[in-house]
Amino acid sequence: MQIKRLTYFDYPKLKKMVSYLCNDENDKTAKSLISAPVSLLNAVLPLNLKFQPESYILIEKNEILGLITTAQTPGNPYKINITQLIFKDNMFEVGQQLVNFAVQKLGGKGASSFYVTIDECHDELFNLFIKGCGFRQCASEKLWKIDKPAPEKSDYHWRYAQNSDAGAIADLYNSELINIYKPSLLRDKKEFQEVFFSGLTEGYKTRYILEDDKTMLGFFTISTNDRLNYILELITCSGYDLDYEKIINIMLCEIAKKGRAFYPIIKQKTYTKKSEQFETYLTSKKYTPIQTRQILVKDFYKPITEPAAGWKVFLLGENQITTN
Repeated sequence: MQIKRLTYFDYPKLKKMVSYLCNDENDKTAKSLISAPVSLLNAVLPLNLKFQPESYILIEKNEILGLITTAQTPGNPYKINITQLIFKDNMFEVGQQLVNFAVQKLGGKGASSFYVTIDECHDELFNLFIKGCGFRQCASEKLWKIDKPAPEKSDYHWRYAQNSDAGAIADLYNSELINIYKPSLLRDKKEFQEVFFSGLTEGYKTRYILEDDKTMLGFFTISTNDRLNYILELITCSGYDLDYEKIINIMLCEIAKKGRAFYPIIKQKTYTKKSEQFETYLTSKKYTPIQTRQILVKDFYKPITEPAAGWKVFLLGENQITTN
């Protein structure tokens, strides 16, 4: 067996692997994993300058048995997210080898923490990451689907966030975390800044500030990977009683400006102080809970030496969202 970086020349083998997934988007999925020639530049850059996700494959006898994709947190190149994991059915040792390889390789380059979000129903993945790869369960997030969005104008005062706002946004975000989650989920101000190479990525994330008399009351974002499914996130100051419906309407109006069909999905951060209040609102609006995801964390770099006929496919993080 050999683990190596995915390159353009692996496309024929990758296409063959993806063809087993019985997915109408096979070819598109394969092509999205290979971003040449830009990936050639990304591959040779040091960790703090990389600007694209990277994929590694495990090969045996010229056949791809598994694939893992990692992406750096914007603004913090040393915080790594595992976004995709593919391996043959019941070959969990392949998935484990890929995860440990990525941790060791990127950890050796300076990465200090690794994150992965997993659907709470995937018990086998919990065993793979926690028992086999040294991750620990940290927190959870819940996704809610707005079935029939009807944007309405809001009288709240908002504006687009600037890089100069990053420090204040980080202070607001960190202050709203429940204390037990702060050690792993605190964020630096650079993570709220627009990254230099953001225009080269497939999706995008737009940041907004809610304020009154120049006092920051909240921070919210709209992000998408496919220009169809949009993730809506918001953090509000616990010292103010704000109308969630007005904030969500601001985001819906922003998306509707693009003049195309869209599917909005609200992300509830259960590790924030106002999470329960927010869930009460979402339930009252009869929004549909579609997924609960557990956040698993490996806070430090430590090599793992113990290794714990179809395909198991796990599209982690935002990539897990599908709309019928």
